[in-house]
Amino acid sequence: MKQTMEQLQQECLQCQRCDLCKTRTNVVFGTGSQTAPIMLIGEGPGENEDLQGIPFVGRAGQLLDKMLDAVGLSREREVYITNMVKCRPPQNRDPLPEETQQCLGYLRGQVAIMRPKLIVCLGRIAAIRLLREDFKVTKEHGQWILKNGTWMMGTFHPAALLRNPGNKPAAMEDFLSLRAKLQEVCPECGE
Repeated sequence: MKQTMEQLQQECLQCQRCDLCKTRTNVVFGTGSQTAPIMLIGEGPGENEDLQGIPFVGRAGQLLDKMLDAVGLSREREVYITNMVKCRPPQNRDPLPEETQQCLGYLRGQVAIMRPKLIVCLGRIAAIRLLREDFKVTKEHGQWILKNGTWMMGTFHPAALLRNPGNKPAAMEDFLSLRAKLQEVCPECGE
């Protein structure tokens, strides 16, 4: 019997596979339409996300929403957003490889249930884990890769864009490419 997203989320809410469970306020599982053609994957929840239990709700999330809106996409319809790890790493440090490994089953479950047409890795952590170990976001962002039947791309993490606004135009090009790729692989999705 195939697991539902709700069942997977309930399992994740009880998770104690790594030490991140000891310091979390909330598990941050994911948000958006479960039938969305696009899945955005970040690295891990920050402080605001940990407090609210929703990914990308702080300043980086506000920027992400503006970028999505600029290309005619929204979290409510075309996009589902999640992270590599579902619990906040202390002081917003990068998730450790063993932490991402422990959480990978939840992400794989989310992908298997949703079967998105497109996956976008937001930032280095997601890109090196899901695309290629030596992926360089600044050099390879916006390049589409067909992997296991799903089109995938790496781009800048919105928090990195807040720290380095000079990369915003390149990131917007990536989001325009996302919109174009969606229209290419799923013409009915943009209606």
